[in-house]
Amino acid sequence: MKNNIEEIDKLIKETLTQEEAKFYDDLDEQNALQMVGGLFRGKNKWLLVMMNVMVLVFFVLFIYCLVEFFNAEVTKDLLKWGLGCIMFLLGVSMLKVFAWMQMDKNAIMRELKRLELQVSSLYHKIS
Repeated sequence: MKNNIEEIDKLIKETLTQEEAKFYDDLDEQNALQMVGGLFRGKNKWLLVMMNVMVLVFFVLFIYCLVEFFNAEVTKDLLKWGLGCIMFLLGVSMLKVFAWMQMDKNAIMRELKRLELQVSSLYHKIS
């Protein structure tokens, strides 16, 4: 399978111009760190920076609630601090899920661009 993909990539690169071939190489598969770095590029960079600041704030508040939970002796205080722990941990989780969805969206967009480039290459080769 990998050999077949390499042959297809080779055929595509042969039909592309130098600039298009460089663009095609930039669309290659990314590892997790490159995908995280990709979140901080583009129009929504400010949103992801703000979300990561909020994740940090929520996590600090979660730790504070957790410490207070273990120091509480009254049932009402245990419930209050336990609910705070749950709420802040849910906030961290929701923001992280959003970030992972953005990473998935970026990967899908990259694959769509590769597909468009392949269709364009095939069209130019046929005509």
